[in-house]
Order: sequence, then structure tokens, then C-alpha cells
Amino acid sequence: MNVVETIERGQLVERPVMQSGDTVRVHVKVREGEKERVQIFEGVVIAQRRGGARASFTVRKVSFGQGVERIFPLHSPIVERIEVVRSARVRQSKLYYLRELRGKAARMRERKPKPRV
Repeated sequence: MNVVETIERGQLVERPVMQSGDTVRVHVKVREGEKERVQIFEGVVIAQRRGGARASFTVRKVSFGQGVERIFPLHSPIVERIEVVRSARVRQSKLYYLRELRGKAARMRERKPKPRV
């Protein structure tokens, strides 16, 4: 293990396990002047980029008929917490094809929840 990985290990934050196709609710800290508030961004994870402390994920939602995508750093202090709302069964790791789909065509089959032991 090299020096960079050793330093980055201390910056990692515990996050829930999520995959492409999951609908997530990301609680993001937003600064407005001196005040800071939490804003929720809910959408489908269409891509994940692995890489230790540099990992990121892309979330897409449709807001007022307009598609909005946002890339979040996974271990950033800006992301307060991530909730996995629902999981979908997908066959690809990058779901960029959802950008062209509209309405019911953009639906995904829900994955059966794993039984907790």
C-alpha cells in the first residue's frame, strides 16, 4: 500500500451499499451566505466511479419535465447522508440510455429485497 492510499483511508466515510439503478435520496449541505441548510436530491443512480476517497456517483432526476443530473463525491463532507429508497434490477453499470427515455419507458423493474437474517 502506498502513501496516498494510507492518507486517503482516514478520509473515507461509511456510506450505504448502492448500485446503478437504485433510487437514492442524497442529503446535501448547501451554503447560502453565512447559513447552511440541508437540501434533498432524489433520483436514480445512473453511474458510479470507484476510487477510494475519489469515488463519485451520478444521480438523475426529472424536475418539471427537465432532466437534471448531478455528480456527488461519495466521501465528501458536503454529502450529509444517503438513503437508498428503492432498488431496481439492471443489467448495466452505466445507465446513460435513460437520458433518451421518457415517461413509462424510463421505468425499471424493482429488485426483490434480500431477506435480513
